[in-house]
Amino acid sequence: MTNLVTLAELGGPLVVIGGAAYVRHASPAAYWSTVGLPLSMARLLASYSSTMDACGLTVEPSRLRALAVRATTRREVRPVPPRRGIIRPTSTGLRMRLRLVPGQEPADVAASAERLRHAWGVHAVHVRDVKPGVVELRLVGFDVLRKVRMPRRSDSHPLQVPVALREDATAFVRDYRTVPHELVLGATLSGKSMYLRNLVTGLASQPVVLVGIDCKRGVELAPFASRLSALATDPDQAAELLPVLVKEMEDRYDLIKTRQGIAPGTAEELITSDIWGLPEDERPAPLVLFIDEVAELFMVATRKEEERRDEMVTQLIRLAQLGRAAGIYLEVCGQRFGAELGKGATMLRAQLTGRVCHRVNDEASAKMALGDIAPEAVQASCAIAPELPGLAVVGDTSGGWSRIRTPYISLADAAATCRATAHLAPDLPALNPFRPFVPALPDVAPGSMATARLVPE
Repeated sequence: MTNLVTLAELGGPLVVIGGAAYVRHASPAAYWSTVGLPLSMARLLASYSSTMDACGLTVEPSRLRALAVRATTRREVRPVPPRRGIIRPTSTGLRMRLRLVPGQEPADVAASAERLRHAWGVHAVHVRDVKPGVVELRLVGFDVLRKVRMPRRSDSHPLQVPVALREDATAFVRDYRTVPHELVLGATLSGKSMYLRNLVTGLASQPVVLVGIDCKRGVELAPFASRLSALATDPDQAAELLPVLVKEMEDRYDLIKTRQGIAPGTAEELITSDIWGLPEDERPAPLVLFIDEVAELFMVATRKEEERRDEMVTQLIRLAQLGRAAGIYLEVCGQRFGAELGKGATMLRAQLTGRVCHRVNDEASAKMALGDIAPEAVQASCAIAPELPGLAVVGDTSGGWSRIRTPYISLADAAATCRATAHLAPDLPALNPFRPFVPALPDVAPGSMATARLVPE
């Protein structure tokens, strides 16, 4: 009888522990809000001074403070930790600001981030420099990249798309005004197409001209044909489309020179302004060119194809070098992108400021994307597991990098968004010959699974 009573008494706590473990695995956000947040905050408040001392983030107090402590109390004069600000709980972790003591720098706190993570029982600790003498600690309570949920609040600005979630639970915003051109690398099934899909749907609701080059017969970009102003599905069509884009860029430069009173014969390299300085009623719509599997534009088999390749590469380099001021931006995607593709490949890559590297098959591919801007990010990109599609390492020419993951969006939902926003596509007469043909959707009977096929013209 005594054993039965003991088991009954233990049953309740065991059920609670088992339920907490299940919630932690099935819904990390709910577990953090109910259990993880109070525990981590208690650890932080109880061990703040000792943890800072153990991490080497304390300094000897000033003479005035030491004299005041000795005069008013008999306590031992202890080292001083950084002054802590208000702790702000969030749905994914905690945030607080630290005022550094004299002699410290943000790098000292960043070097101790791993120790702070273990001491306070959180998933990760990220350090951000706010202003001189002040840093912000962002404590993440669980792995936010395992199941991506984008922040509900996101500022919407022209040519800015919140396309992925960073590992510190903030949104990664693709800002074309700040980073005009980008290179996206990734092996098959790494999530490269999902990244592109989120970009297209994010830009679809803005007055932006969207142009696509998809040499896989259009299988990636054809579903978005209703929102695209032009689509090339093979190298031959791309060879006809690129000169039109270069001509459009030159016409925009002429418009800028005419408006600002610059002589028509002035070289483009001497023009420092751009289309954003024009009046709104005269400003041409920005244009984003998506290139999927860029290697297909470089591959040749005959001498004639080699001449065509050289011409296309030259036009791409011109768009990358001069397109920003004309409001033309490039999004170049591929599995590999290096010197082995041929003449002009490395020169084009040097113009692509933004870099996104998904899972790759070898270290050399990661070095192509990140080796020249953030060498320490190469190993991080090589460690991406195949079970995490959409996970990538993003960097830019400033040397900073972070891990991101793209949220899932189905192809049907992305295509529906493009159909709903087709009327927002700006009119660009020069691209009318390349506009893809979009048949009208047939009336589908209830329960039928028939769908319309989007076939490029």
